[in-house]
Amino acid sequence: TARIVSRARDVVEVVAKALADQPGGVRVTEQPHRGQTLIELFMAPGDLGRVIGRQGRTAAALRTLVAAAAELEGARVTLEFRDRD
Repeated sequence: TARIVSRARDVVEVVAKALADQPGGVRVTEQPHRGQTLIELFMAPGDLGRVIGRQGRTAAALRTLVAAAAELEGARVTLEFRDRD
């Protein structure tokens, strides 16, 4: 499972950096959580708003991509968005 988690994590990182004004401020972590994997995306507050998108559409699309990447190998992933102080 470590490999697919990395694939899902890579999807988050690539998309977040592409959307961010400050790609260097993007940080992605992953850890086991309640039988699945928790991926946390940390960004500057201004960039976080861009990634979440209007009415959460971009965030929903990113969650769908991450779930699809994880599902290829039978893994389950939760994606959370966090402000970076």
